[in-house]
Amino acid sequence: MEGGAICDRPCFFRPSPCTAADIELMAHHKLMPRQYLILGLVALCAPLGDTCLSRGMTRLPDVSLAHPWALITAVFTPWIGAGIAFLIGFFASYLTALSWADLTFVLPATAFGNVIVALLSRFLLHEAISLERWAGILLITLGVGFVANGPSLTERPAVEPFIPAAEPVVPTAEPVIKETVMR
Repeated sequence: MEGGAICDRPCFFRPSPCTAADIELMAHHKLMPRQYLILGLVALCAPLGDTCLSRGMTRLPDVSLAHPWALITAVFTPWIGAGIAFLIGFFASYLTALSWADLTFVLPATAFGNVIVALLSRFLLHEAISLERWAGILLITLGVGFVANGPSLTERPAVEPFIPAAEPVVPTAEPVIKETVMR
């Protein structure tokens, strides 16, 4: 199917139906600016959300599952609320990215969040980070770099859309009623 429509659903990133040329562009790692924005949101929202949750929970007394009311009230504190909002933003951008790219391309963007979490933890939360953790973060970053060089979308053969065939006309065996004539 050359240049024909592969899928017929428009989306935020493709206002018109995607074609084989669109899939070809994705396979060669040429992303649109809006797609880079979504990947940036994936990389930033989770670390920001986790940092806000950590900041909010450290300011509260210890919480246990035996006292669920304490968890419910924690949700309404500003830092926890902000953390939840960031994590909802992460989830929305993550789902959006998965709609146009493979998991093996999107997941490294979340792995890069480890670097951001370490930086936010060190400078905003004033946590001590050991040399071993920094080395681990460096290894993760190098690994992400290797994975990110691959294609954003696996090339798959075009699948013809399924169009159900018309129902065949099957003759039914209708009972034949014989009239008996009484004389």
